[in-house]
Amino acid sequence: MKKIAIINGPNLNLLGKREPGVYGNQSFDEYFVELKAKFPEVEFHYFQSNVEGELINELQRVGFSYDGIIMNPGGYTHTSVAIGDAIAAITTPVVEVHISNVHAREEFRKLSHVSAKAAGSIIGLGLKGYALAVSFLIS
Repeated sequence: MKKIAIINGPNLNLLGKREPGVYGNQSFDEYFVELKAKFPEVEFHYFQSNVEGELINELQRVGFSYDGIIMNPGGYTHTSVAIGDAIAAITTPVVEVHISNVHAREEFRKLSHVSAKAAGSIIGLGLKGYALAVSFLIS
């Protein structure tokens, strides 16, 4: 059984409530139930934090023993060299996921300190991006 960690960054705990026009009406907890049902052959671990250091600690905790990591660093994508460095330091492949199309938003969102360190990026496909990332990681 493959082990995949999903690590979500700041404000993703507010999915379903925060800017539904951008992020939709479904909470991540609701979506996570669907994701687990879609991939019963995967053992999932989910972690969310609004704190940069906690995200780095979680990357380091799972980054040598899991088969894959799906990470949505939220706003830290554009500001955190440290998260990018943590991804570069671990051996588990990371797929960067963003629910919204960050390239169609504010100019500062076009910079990612994560993309160059990740195995790949899925951007702007809503919550479906997580399922696409799982499909990639288990193939």
